[in-house]
Amino acid sequence: MTTFLTNDKNNKEVYKKMLDEVSAAVADAFVDERAYSGPTPDELKKIIHQESILPEKGLGWDAVFKSTKEKILPNLLRTPSTDYMAHLHGPSLVETIAAETIISTFNQSMDSWDQSPVATEIEVEVINHLCKLYGYDKNADGVFTSGGSQSNQTAIILARDWFCNEHLKYDVKKYGINDKCLKLRMYTSEISHFSMEKSAHILGLGYQSVVKVPVDNHKKMDIAALKTLIEADKKAGNIPFLIVGTVGTTDFGSIDPLPEIVEIAKQNNMWVHADAAYGSGVIMSDKYADRVAAIKLCDSVTVDFHKMFLMPISCSAVLVKNGQTFSALTIHADYLNREEDEEDGYTNLVDKSLQTTRRFDALKVWISFQTRGKDGWAKLINTSMENAAYLYEQLSKDKDFEVLTKPEISSLVFRYKAKENADEINKIVRRKLIHEHGIVIGQTVSNEYTFLKFTLLNPLITHEKLDELKDLIKSLAESVK
Repeated sequence: MTTFLTNDKNNKEVYKKMLDEVSAAVADAFVDERAYSGPTPDELKKIIHQESILPEKGLGWDAVFKSTKEKILPNLLRTPSTDYMAHLHGPSLVETIAAETIISTFNQSMDSWDQSPVATEIEVEVINHLCKLYGYDKNADGVFTSGGSQSNQTAIILARDWFCNEHLKYDVKKYGINDKCLKLRMYTSEISHFSMEKSAHILGLGYQSVVKVPVDNHKKMDIAALKTLIEADKKAGNIPFLIVGTVGTTDFGSIDPLPEIVEIAKQNNMWVHADAAYGSGVIMSDKYADRVAAIKLCDSVTVDFHKMFLMPISCSAVLVKNGQTFSALTIHADYLNREEDEEDGYTNLVDKSLQTTRRFDALKVWISFQTRGKDGWAKLINTSMENAAYLYEQLSKDKDFEVLTKPEISSLVFRYKAKENADEINKIVRRKLIHEHGIVIGQTVSNEYTFLKFTLLNPLITHEKLDELKDLIKSLAESVK
């Protein structure tokens, strides 16, 4: 059996045949519009169970692929389906799927130039363009990461080290956490992403360092509460160093008031990070980009391309207004990122990354941005945002539904109203949609009540489709009351 793709003619033919077989089987797995084929967890366990996945003798590609086609492909979640709208996890643009083939086949590692020559130069170029897109100047910089959690963690590390160096006159990179560092406090919305707490834990600051700020009726950070919490911490001897504004909360898509947050940060010598893992895509809209324009005021921003940008997992980046702050992550090794090479113009991206080995994800952005252009991207983003606005209007007019907030991006949180057992009814409806209809929607909790959630990332969803789903949810709810 062929082991690798090489310049050998036979190897090339095997590679092309294998990829042709895979692409045909994947396409054939899309047998209907449903997002999911329906099996329960117990049923899936039985379907895929094998005595061993490591036989004494290899079964060969044909036998293994036959089993894969029969057991796995039919039961994979079909994210391109218009019946999938549960999470910030959507379909992948076809050109980015093609890019993934290039990425996987050539298997570049983005830590040093000699492991990824042209790939390194592409990532640098893409980062430069992204910095301009979000309103940063030539002093800005960035790096691709595994996702929003790692982008947020990177920004928090840079913010901590910057603050310790500039304001505490202490080199935490060299000497580690001291008693003063344990008094550091960061402020974030009470409905912000859990990566804030995770990052605080990893940095040795603990959950105690994360101050959760209440939100208003529109699910945005309450500015008055933020001011009060900062002043209370200062009086208590704690040290405010960072405010994280969320640009698109996970459930509601709400956007924190960044200009007011930045003003408060300036008054207190604090760093501002914009967690725009969700909302960063809005910048591509020709109608709604102003909703996220204040990102340019922040010291750093998380951008996720595997959410609103509709690219395969994983693909994210963190951008910083002052690229020099990446020095917090730089350490040289003779076997990898030699200073002498960098002096001669060889860029080693590991200098600003938490990861060492890292994928060439920038290629997906490079290819898709040029393929679609500003007009194509605007259409994709506008459609999803306007779908959410349409559904909000329809649900708001229907006495059988309760809607929490008017969407700013493309998420809508709502529930079927019932005099009794409303929480249980909504939970049952969601399960019935998954296992009986192949429709996957989200579920969350607000004010201790169970709500359903549509995350409308797929621009193929139509108003007619949304009307049908609303009617189906109502019908299922009435059948289980």
